[in-house]
Amino acid sequence: MAGGPEQNGMFSRRCVWVNGPLIIGAGPSGLAVGACLKEQCVPFVVVERADCLASLWQNRTYDRLKLHLPKQFCQLPKLPFPEDYPEYPTRKQFIQYIESYADHFGIKPQFNESVESAKYDEAARAWRVTTVSTKGSVRSEVDYICQWIVVATGENAEPVIPEIAGLGDFGGEVIHGREYKSGKDYSGKKVLVVGCGNTGMEVSLDLCNHNAKPSMVSRSPVHVLPREIFGKSTFDWAMMMMKWLPVWLVDKILLTLTWSILGDLEKYGIKKPSIGPMELKIKDDGKTPVLDIGALEKIRSGGIKVVPGIKKFSKTMVELVNGQQLEIDSVILATGYRSNVLSWLQETEFFSKSGYPKTPFPNSWKGKNGLYAVGFTKRGLLGASADAMRVAQDIAELWKKGLKQKKPNV
Repeated sequence: MAGGPEQNGMFSRRCVWVNGPLIIGAGPSGLAVGACLKEQCVPFVVVERADCLASLWQNRTYDRLKLHLPKQFCQLPKLPFPEDYPEYPTRKQFIQYIESYADHFGIKPQFNESVESAKYDEAARAWRVTTVSTKGSVRSEVDYICQWIVVATGENAEPVIPEIAGLGDFGGEVIHGREYKSGKDYSGKKVLVVGCGNTGMEVSLDLCNHNAKPSMVSRSPVHVLPREIFGKSTFDWAMMMMKWLPVWLVDKILLTLTWSILGDLEKYGIKKPSIGPMELKIKDDGKTPVLDIGALEKIRSGGIKVVPGIKKFSKTMVELVNGQQLEIDSVILATGYRSNVLSWLQETEFFSKSGYPKTPFPNSWKGKNGLYAVGFTKRGLLGASADAMRVAQDIAELWKKGLKQKKPNV
């Protein structure tokens, strides 16, 4: 139900009472919550700052991207991937799945609405969430009043741009990984890829396949595992073993099998962490292991060079911490993303300074006063789906028990 709009020249404002939860974010996490609420017959509103569903996948991913895990670990609740999809769906197929998912459950987000602030009003016992949108020269604000908000903006809301000495003086192209699409524009060029996670490895591989000359910065230790072991997903093996074995033993088995398949990677400049891959993964600040899809073969053949940390940039070169200097044409920052929750959510008890829930998984989905979070588990789509089902069930129970408050007098 909407209140009357205020209009003043190039500015308009209106107030909307949400008869149910407000879901912030129309990516996989927000859509999963919406689908589960639909099944419980609970009304809701979804707001999204972009002009499309799953904007990270649609606008900020490279062309050759595929799901790194088998599709059964990446499907959202209540609707599996089509049977004719391959085990590792492509970027295009995943986007099609997301769009059909929203259509199937009748989820229609309010697009181009960026949340400016969200604050709980103790007196009214309700949340006030202010969104902003601009069409032409007209700025519009909407105040959503609701009992529950679901933060589904995720772990990848904003790019991480590291501060590196001299980077501003470099005369060539510098882009973040979210702007990279394909290596076809880099043929013959010397490209420095900063970061050796899944994105850094795959971008380096794509560059190499398009006849570029990538050098990949490997500053921190990282686990590199084969995507499959004995024809079965490595992640699938790990999940199966963790049902029966302690994490340390699962890690020992995985690392032994990895060494037998991939060999010693340290001689190529890739150092292994002291903590095992699954233990590191389940830690609150843990890193996801890299699943190799061909980059190691290029590293062994010299197509991809692995270099240590960066000391500084100059106009045409980069100096590494070992004193080596490389002449380069372009820099791609495969340095990841971060949460942006603290830039708009006026709350300090539930979310930490890093923008993640303070309570570790599996209890990181619920805060106080009707505040929920989905997609912050660092466990990918599988973790987001699990949280979505918990959140929807919790809200539905409150709804069915008749605990819904009357419209606040605000």
